Amino acid sequence: MIGPGGIGKSRLAIETARAAEDLFPDGIYFALLEGVLEPGLLVPTIAYTLGIRDNGEAALEERIAHALAGRRVLIVLDNFEQIVDAAPMLVRLYAAAPQATFLVTSRIVLRIRGEQVYEVGALPTPEGVGAATLDRTLRSSACMLFVDRATAVKPGFAITEENAPDIADICRRLEGLPLAIELAAAKVRMLTPRGIAERLERSLPLLTASVRDMPERHSTMRATIDWSVSLLPDAHRGLLEDLGVFATRFTLEALEALGAGRSWDGAALDCLEALIDASLVNQTEIDGRVVFSLLALVREYALDRLKIAGDADVMRAAHADYYRAFVARTAPQLRGLEQADAVAQLGLELPNLRAAVRHLIYTNRLDDAGDFAWNLLIYWWIAGFFAEVRAWMLELLGKELPITQHTRAVAWFLALWGEMWQRPSEGVVAGLAECVRLFSESGDEDAAAMALAARATARLQLPTPDVTTAERELADAAERQHAVGNTWAEAITEVSRGRLAWLRGVPDDALKRFNRAAEIAEASGDLFTLSVAGNHQARLLLVRGDVDAAEDARVRTLLVSIRLHHEEGIAYGLEGLCAVAAARGDGERAGALSAAAAVIRQRIGVFDAEAFRVHTPQLDAAREADPAAVAAGERQGADLTIGEAIALALPDSDMDALRRSLAEW
Repeated sequence: MIGPGGIGKSRLAIETARAAEDLFPDGIYFALLEGVLEPGLLVPTIAYTLGIRDNGEAALEERIAHALAGRRVLIVLDNFEQIVDAAPMLVRLYAAAPQATFLVTSRIVLRIRGEQVYEVGALPTPEGVGAATLDRTLRSSACMLFVDRATAVKPGFAITEENAPDIADICRRLEGLPLAIELAAAKVRMLTPRGIAERLERSLPLLTASVRDMPERHSTMRATIDWSVSLLPDAHRGLLEDLGVFATRFTLEALEALGAGRSWDGAALDCLEALIDASLVNQTEIDGRVVFSLLALVREYALDRLKIAGDADVMRAAHADYYRAFVARTAPQLRGLEQADAVAQLGLELPNLRAAVRHLIYTNRLDDAGDFAWNLLIYWWIAGFFAEVRAWMLELLGKELPITQHTRAVAWFLALWGEMWQRPSEGVVAGLAECVRLFSESGDEDAAAMALAARATARLQLPTPDVTTAERELADAAERQHAVGNTWAEAITEVSRGRLAWLRGVPDDALKRFNRAAEIAEASGDLFTLSVAGNHQARLLLVRGDVDAAEDARVRTLLVSIRLHHEEGIAYGLEGLCAVAAARGDGERAGALSAAAAVIRQRIGVFDAEAFRVHTPQLDAAREADPAAVAAGERQGADLTIGEAIALALPDSDMDALRRSLAEW
């Protein structure tokens, strides 16, 4: 769908998706691109929308292709014009998953193979040039939109014989542009339709003339925003302009933090309420948090005005500084009891985090950018954003400007993370060794220990793994992490030590390491690592034939994964309990849980973890013993929701805990 800003492309895309729901039984996904300004971030954004974590272990394109294979899904990509250079990527994704459909909104044509263009037109206004009758006005969708929005801000407003000509005149002057009509309708709180029409008659031609270099409808839209803003007091107008620095959405706390020295300082809430009343700001609630947003065109307008006033750099710096402080304040929570809430807060602010780090790099505040990225290491891991962070760090290094040793180490560590898993080499091992040296020389022994553990892991990925050296380095890293009190890194390293012990055929030592990792994570409240450690515990217990202990471990980690909204962990949990059911002769339940886990795996693109699927021997044995029961279960499991699959997986005695864990799912 193409058309100028304010024509209603986004709204039409939403309604189209709703109307076509039956055509896409495997899901409809909305990827909002207005806060995505780099073509390289298209794939990570689509992955995030699909629920695919980028932990660096496989190429995102592969994961997306796997997640979409054989699925009839609709992916709506809204506001594509700013990353139009990424359009060829859509062709590649469609070639890999031809049953997927992409619905794109853009101000310009993408010009790619297979594109079908639909130009979104304005809403019809009353026919003719004279005063419109009530009947003709009622038959105009543009006028009906005006009435609908006017009623929303002034209950009791109604179209009559007297005001119908003025409403028609307003909609004609605004050329049927939905956003322009909504802005005008918001003024009925203060003005009659006649008053609005008169002011538009005086102001709109002058304002439109000042933007003659724009396409006709775009200039009309900008002129309407100008007119609407011109009716605001100075402080309200100043606030709107300053809001242009926020990406996609913002909180009241963030806004108030940027107010020092601004015309609206100390009156943020009152000014914000006025902008909401004027339909220039939207208010909504996400996961119990109140957030505010501007439409993309209004944000563009605000930022343009801020640039004209010469204040854009000042406000962007203030924005970046606020989010630096926000990250510094929130990051410690990622290691403990508040982990789940911290992940949710950071996810809510992700577009602003992106904007902040982009500003830091653009303005050559490279050490600040390095600290920003490093503070959020645990978040990048849990949420899965390593490809995106890698792009930032390579850009930082590519500037070839003076940076501290610590920043250089951070940038190389984050750039090498994906290489370690996807393209392991001696060069990657050497690069991580350099990170260890740089961190140590900069005085950050905590980071040096994490880099040492990563180097050991990289050695294990080589075609000929260096097991002995890796074992020694992991032990050294765990000792260092314990000494500095980094419980999160210590627990993760203990998991790696357990996996290595298992690989070397020492299961008792492996279980000891997994137990130790779980104890550390549980004591600190680290849900993510507790889930990882618990799944390894359960795998080993099951292999050793301790079915009851394996079941207990799987139930605990499944509940933890639910609390963290970690779908990969949920899939592991369902598979583990599938193996338990199969071992106890319940073939139907085992088949259902296996199929439900497979649905989750495909949807989130997890296809590179065969070694973790220890349920298959038990399931195969159950299938051989009672093929009809397993097949019936598999048919049932393929249609289960996540909540239904979890309810089936957990024994009745855990239903109270399940209800609590699912309360916010």
